[in-house]
Amino acid sequence: MTPPDDTGAGTRPARAPGTRRLTGHPLFWPAAVLAALLLGNVALTHDFLAVRVQNGHLYGSLVDILQFGAPLILVSLGMTLVIATRGIDLSVGSTVAIAGALACEHITSAADPGSLSTVFTAIVIALGVAAAIGLLNGFLVARLGVQPIVATLVLMVAGRGVAQLITDGQIISVSSPAYKMIGGGYWLTLPFAVLLAATLVALTSFVTRRTALGMLIESVGGNPVASRLVGIRASGLLVTVYVVSALCAAVAGLMISSNVSSADGNNAGLWIELDAILAVVVGGTALTGGRFSLGGTVLGALIIQTLSTTIYTLGVPPETTLVFKALVVIVVCLVQSPAFRARLSRKRGRRGPVAPVPAPAAADVTARRQEVHP
Repeated sequence: MTPPDDTGAGTRPARAPGTRRLTGHPLFWPAAVLAALLLGNVALTHDFLAVRVQNGHLYGSLVDILQFGAPLILVSLGMTLVIATRGIDLSVGSTVAIAGALACEHITSAADPGSLSTVFTAIVIALGVAAAIGLLNGFLVARLGVQPIVATLVLMVAGRGVAQLITDGQIISVSSPAYKMIGGGYWLTLPFAVLLAATLVALTSFVTRRTALGMLIESVGGNPVASRLVGIRASGLLVTVYVVSALCAAVAGLMISSNVSSADGNNAGLWIELDAILAVVVGGTALTGGRFSLGGTVLGALIIQTLSTTIYTLGVPPETTLVFKALVVIVVCLVQSPAFRARLSRKRGRRGPVAPVPAPAAADVTARRQEVHP
């Protein structure tokens, strides 16, 4: 029998230790929200979870969520490392547009657009420019002391203009089966974009969790003063995470432009930086820096992509899509907030039955009277 609490609000059954450990796991609530979204789609479309094989490829809504969510997963992956250092990278959307524009411009101007060497050169050019963007962001933040939101906001605005200059304000269409493979091709029955994203996530997880790099990033983000006193070179780590973020955004830009076989400097990667920040926060990584969760980020990105799919399934008007998404994200953040859950549990406890106060025994009353009137 559970003893009554100190407030006299009645008895409440205690949760089992196994349940407490399960709900306290950092990935429990993002996984629960993703499962709820998927089940909601099943209620709307009964064959939503169905996956079929057609022409040697896997098809289905789940496969589409993974394929279209792969660019967001990559952008969120780099954003996680930046946020873990108490930073922010608002230039990833422009980097997506620049990378796609550079690759498509090189392929269309080449003598043989379909050759592997042309596509390989286009990829190298896009990644090289993205690395330079990351170096610039890292230099502004780590060396010059510019606030991350200001430093990356400059490239967010200027980078979008650079992408339009590369495309001359037009949509560049490409016809290259080799380039199409990056975002729209299949390998081993799975979309190549999904395999590429999974490989990069696994590689990043290995580097940050099996080496000291992840601990150093968490140390710089958690307490930069203490990190400096113990001899950690924070400037080098900051530059590294901004370069990684830009490279992840560039690969995402290659996926997006490859999937649609064109580059749009104005709309490619538009607002993807906000979706990436939401995915990181929903995944459990705090904007204040310190500890981060790559698994939570992947789940957060899948939640955002599943939410977008759900919105289209429900037929929500395009002008209200962002409002609907914002409301759902707020609910998700409240659900996984320990302070919010604790407040709800306290309110439920107050509504419970009040435990009866036992009457004092007659002997106790007599003894107390003798103490007062000896």
